[in-house]
Amino acid sequence: MAQTLKILVVGRSGQVAQALANAVWPRLSVEVQGRESIDLCQPSSVANVIAGGRWGAVVNAAAFTAVDRAEAEPDMAFAVNRDGPAALAAACAEAGIPLIHLSTDYVFDGTKTEPYSEDDPVNPLSIYGASKAEGEAAVRAQLDAHVIMRTSWVFSATGSNFVKTMLRLAAERTELSIVDDQRGCPSAAHDIASAIVRVTSALIEGKRDGFGTLHFAGAGPTTWHGFACEIFRQAALRGHTAPRRLKAISTSAYPTPARRPANSTLDTARSTQVYGIEPRPWAEGLSETLDTLLGPAEAHTALRTAS
Repeated sequence: MAQTLKILVVGRSGQVAQALANAVWPRLSVEVQGRESIDLCQPSSVANVIAGGRWGAVVNAAAFTAVDRAEAEPDMAFAVNRDGPAALAAACAEAGIPLIHLSTDYVFDGTKTEPYSEDDPVNPLSIYGASKAEGEAAVRAQLDAHVIMRTSWVFSATGSNFVKTMLRLAAERTELSIVDDQRGCPSAAHDIASAIVRVTSALIEGKRDGFGTLHFAGAGPTTWHGFACEIFRQAALRGHTAPRRLKAISTSAYPTPARRPANSTLDTARSTQVYGIEPRPWAEGLSETLDTLLGPAEAHTALRTAS
């Protein structure tokens, strides 16, 4: 019997890493390793783990994702988001295995009115975006056998994200002010994980026309305000308190240390054409996330009917 190939996922605590740990990997086994064993700030640890593992492929789901904090900690952001991926790509090149590297919509400046394609030039507005853009460039320079998957507005039932923040704030305040002039595509971490599994499996099976950059995100652009409205609409079906008012505000009314792109919607056509990945509406992934956090809407409906 052929030995099951092992896939190394780098990054234990992130939303996508946790989703990858819980995903179904047909004919593959996955091992998720965190900073205690593979530290992206320590190139020697990266080389040692990859050289000694007999991996079939490596997925890099580790990153410095604190967008505003990166403005005050640029050295750490570039160490994790640029130098770490460079070390991973070099080690994968030495081992002769592919690397799937997760990146972000924040490599773009948001001035384009249409969704961004993989070939559009990057022009990040923030330290976080710049560190991720340079990480992409480092991967391309070190390793031909790579897939860089850009995604956006990640949410899940774990970690820190917009969905969980909205639910928490709704329990504390009766009015929330939400930015309504930044557009993007919310993406469920488990949907991103499923796309990564599909890409990785195809590469393991010998697909060679899929290397390069891909975009994957939930289907349907919205604003943060629109996202919040849908969160509270679905949360109300599950018995969760919603604020009495959701006020739509401009970016200028909510200044942050890091600048965000006004438009960071992603064109996902290449993922569909090359890998047959069809992103589903982000509201469906949101429903599943809220099922985990708050319980299924049907259960709350049944409870109200019984009472």
